[in-house]
Amino acid sequence: MRFENIFKISLLLCLCLGAQVLYGQTIVKGTVTDAATREVIPFATIQFGGTTIGVKADIDGHYELRTSQTVSQIKVSSVGYKPLVKSITPNLEQTLNVKLSAASRTLNEFVVKPGKIKYRNKDNPAVELIRNVIEHKSQNRMEQNDYYQYEQYEKMQFALSNVSEKLRNRRMFRKFQFVFDNVDTTRLEGKPILPMYLQESIAQKYFRKDPKKTKTFITANKVVRFDQYIDNDGLNKYMKHLYQDIDIYDNNITILTNQFLSPIADAAPTFYKFYITDTLVSDTGKFIKLAFYPRNKTDFLFQGDLYISLDSNYAVQKADMTVNKNINLNWVRELRVVEVFERNTDGKYAMVKNDIMADFGVGKDNMGIFGERMVTHRNTVAHLHQPDSLYAGPEVVTVSDADKKNDDYWSGNRHEQLTKAEANTYQTVDSLQHMPSFKRVLDIATILFAGYKSFGPVEVGPINTFYSFNPVEGFRLRVGGRTTPQFSKRINFETYVAYGFKDQLPKFYLGTTYSLTNRSIYEFPVRSIRASFQRDTKIPGQELQFVQEDNFLLSFKRGVNDKWLYNNILNIDYLHEFANHFSYKVGLKYWTQEAAGGLRFTQADGPSAGMDMKDVTTSEVSLELRWAPKEQFYQGKTFRIPISNRYPVFTLRGIAGFSDFLNSGYRYQSFTLNMYKRFYLSQLGYTDVVAEGGYINGQVPFPLLSIHRANQTYSYQLQSYNMMNFLEFVSDHYVSLNIDHNFNGFIFNKIPVIKKLKWREVITFKGLYGGVRKENDPAYTTGLLQYPTDEAGRPTTFTLASEPYIEGSVGVANIFKFFRLDLVKRFTYLDNPNVSTLGLRFRFKFDF
Repeated sequence: MRFENIFKISLLLCLCLGAQVLYGQTIVKGTVTDAATREVIPFATIQFGGTTIGVKADIDGHYELRTSQTVSQIKVSSVGYKPLVKSITPNLEQTLNVKLSAASRTLNEFVVKPGKIKYRNKDNPAVELIRNVIEHKSQNRMEQNDYYQYEQYEKMQFALSNVSEKLRNRRMFRKFQFVFDNVDTTRLEGKPILPMYLQESIAQKYFRKDPKKTKTFITANKVVRFDQYIDNDGLNKYMKHLYQDIDIYDNNITILTNQFLSPIADAAPTFYKFYITDTLVSDTGKFIKLAFYPRNKTDFLFQGDLYISLDSNYAVQKADMTVNKNINLNWVRELRVVEVFERNTDGKYAMVKNDIMADFGVGKDNMGIFGERMVTHRNTVAHLHQPDSLYAGPEVVTVSDADKKNDDYWSGNRHEQLTKAEANTYQTVDSLQHMPSFKRVLDIATILFAGYKSFGPVEVGPINTFYSFNPVEGFRLRVGGRTTPQFSKRINFETYVAYGFKDQLPKFYLGTTYSLTNRSIYEFPVRSIRASFQRDTKIPGQELQFVQEDNFLLSFKRGVNDKWLYNNILNIDYLHEFANHFSYKVGLKYWTQEAAGGLRFTQADGPSAGMDMKDVTTSEVSLELRWAPKEQFYQGKTFRIPISNRYPVFTLRGIAGFSDFLNSGYRYQSFTLNMYKRFYLSQLGYTDVVAEGGYINGQVPFPLLSIHRANQTYSYQLQSYNMMNFLEFVSDHYVSLNIDHNFNGFIFNKIPVIKKLKWREVITFKGLYGGVRKENDPAYTTGLLQYPTDEAGRPTTFTLASEPYIEGSVGVANIFKFFRLDLVKRFTYLDNPNVSTLGLRFRFKFDF
């Protein structure tokens, strides 16, 4: 399977240098308590003496602080207590519990007293304050202005984290010593990082309220490029999908594909605890510092500090947020979000900085990957009317010379200057890519992740299809390949040959795609012509997502699986995608189906009753209309995969079959409408809903009816009926509804012991209702092919009667962070032969 996650691509770089246990660090951890009462002191500040490296204790007083610098003491402080300095031993891991003595002091607005009291919302001034913030959210949004505009600077980077001296001194990295000279010890507290990817852009952005419209002009762009191995534009888009624009005023904030409840969401007092910890006075006004913490440490919630203006706005001046170490979030060792607002001349607060940082890895002390996306705004102007012509055309426009800005331009126009390590990244990575040893390592990593071995203009694979087996072909060997953009950006060739040792027949595929734009055939928006011919086996009605049907792991199937087809398919398609994500595809298809294995094309009645037909041949023309508003892709050089978002996807297909054309014997029309929508339900997770309906007009044999998607493998298929047998049900009219809900641990997170496993609950429902009109039912109409039977003559293919086909499942996802296991139950048509009513199905699923 193709991995559609930027973490895997970033991990490719990590593999190049190898994982290594942290070496030579000072690690101090412990608990901060009140010396008199022995109660824990939440949110105390612990800092290494003589450095800026520090952390806050959590609500239970626990802290952990680390650095690779040489230090000899820590300083512990908290509002209402005397600060304390303690000596430590450098370069060791040690536990140091700290007791602070009370020093109550009166502030202007409130008195801080030591001691711990039972938390409650009622009569809590912190909760009253947050309710005022919630009440004033709408008036504090910039979107309440009719117009506003600003200049935006954006910086995205990925780096290896926890890079140690022991790793640098390894023999295998001797040729890469110049890379380690770029290690940064200041960016991530206690963890040296080595920048490996950097992208910067400057843009002018405009917003209009009515009708709502945004416009972005990218005036400058600069990026570290891995052109030979990674599609940089696709990488950039997926990074933005992980590190989305956030707004503290939204009820839900999406980061790393998960939704976190904002600390100022409408329901925030139900899920968070709030504490007033300080008051601050600056040139711009007076602010309350408000600490917040999740009631349940494993839920998708933040913890941190809010700075609230003490005026009629109750606006957020700053949000500094992280997550609890016990959160049900995979691979993320640290996550920090900082959002800063400044007061405008009209008295409102506009966002000036948005910084998202995450450290990924397996184990807290191993080498990992640090990622950051920082966005800053300046020159924000509200209420400045712009002509409607400015908003015409695409939402994002890149000016012609954006990629040609020189170093002097960047030095003068960056909102924040790069660190020395960041500035050296462009040259360091460029030098690294010219080293043959580095290229060899990346080649190996590409084989492991993508399944293809590159030979410059061509690549061979995928390796997981080289060997498989099935009841028709027996052992099957296959080898294939495709051209790469090094061969040509505009034309692509793809082919494979296969051989079955049981049927002793060769199979093959040959396809070519030509781009009618000056871009890759995979780069949105696509306009291309594709032609292909395939001679191969196929299971009727099986349709797999993003995997090859002859994948070795899918060779293992349950029950009887002997009814196959030999297909000869000639396809010619024209695809046209538009910038608004509407597309159409026109196709011509010449299709010959020959029965294979235990399948027979037998005349049901008439002069040829009981005789087998050689094949079913059709000639078709098709039109597909698709609309996927705001769709994004994980974009590779030779593929792309849609990324699920909150917008619906509509697909309408129409097919017309012609008789007496190239030996085609059937005239019919087929229509299918498919609608997909993901519903985000905040702390309750998300639901994927797929509704589909189809209708076939005309008289056709069963191979041309809608053969409903079944699955007899042991993998769980989202778009298939997992307890339905292959070729079990056919229809000429039907409607279906699939619902897949992921709770994201909402229930398990509340159960002691179980919550430590960080499992996530899933439930599904799948229903199918349809039928076959008498004109297409061989029991009523002469001249049709009889439905397939088993060796005993019992029917194995049926039409849906008065009741729908229904199955459902309950499952556990995130097992070992990789697997989903479903217990699937079939509820109807239990008397059909050779059916399974209950089964376990698994699915590989990579989630944050």
